[in-house]
Amino acid sequence: MTAEHAYAEVERLTRRRARNFAYGIMVLPREKRRAIAAIYAYARLVDDIADGDLPVDEKRTRLDGLRARLDAAAGDDATFVALADARTRFAIPGDALRAIVDGALQDLAQVRYATFDELRDYCLKVAGAVGVACVAVYGSDDVERAETLGVALQLINIIRDVREDWELGRVYLPEDELSSFGVSEDDIAAHDTSGAWHPLMSFQAERARAYLQDGLGLLRSLDSRSALCVSTFAGLYRATLERIEERGFDVFDGPPHLSTLTKLRIVGQGLW
Repeated sequence: MTAEHAYAEVERLTRRRARNFAYGIMVLPREKRRAIAAIYAYARLVDDIADGDLPVDEKRTRLDGLRARLDAAAGDDATFVALADARTRFAIPGDALRAIVDGALQDLAQVRYATFDELRDYCLKVAGAVGVACVAVYGSDDVERAETLGVALQLINIIRDVREDWELGRVYLPEDELSSFGVSEDDIAAHDTSGAWHPLMSFQAERARAYLQDGLGLLRSLDSRSALCVSTFAGLYRATLERIEERGFDVFDGPPHLSTLTKLRIVGQGLW
């Protein structure tokens, strides 16, 4: 498989599967856009294995195989052909790509988090590492803020996906915070948004917003089109968080969906 065919495939995958990613990368120049799509396709492949229906031992085997392929010949798999080519063009760190797999393996072993410190370490693997991989393509060395921004987006995902994660047997909200606000796992199972649910989730939202604000310091080190890409991501996630807040943090009827017009408006705000 040629790199051109591989890039076309990962870009198609990104447009089909990504809720917000495709709208952010559409503003990038072609070479950067294709490299970011390759990183997304790789992360999507990792997630699909971790969240799929295979037995846990088979998931571990496949994830270990993905990590090993990062240092092997790309073969004919579009994702790995595109990613290998992107890594020749940009200094995408292998450690960040391997950390994404480590986060997925952690999902197989750990389904509860005692404290936010534990959760943050997990977020650094599954999302902070994506930020580090992407910032190499954008052309910045501000790894710390790239990690922070990745954590912010993951925290918003956690708020958005409480029901979906519960159905997978996972609760990412820190146990000590659930306890201190007086929310039990029985409340999550019952989709109970009364009482202490709103204060708990408001606390989660404010922390996510603080991480987002800190992470957006990354923009100062980016060229204009990369900055527009990142600010579009942030705007889309911020809009999702605001929709959730408007619904009183009732995340049990499914995640809020931003219309195409809303997404294009957010892109346009960055252009002006």
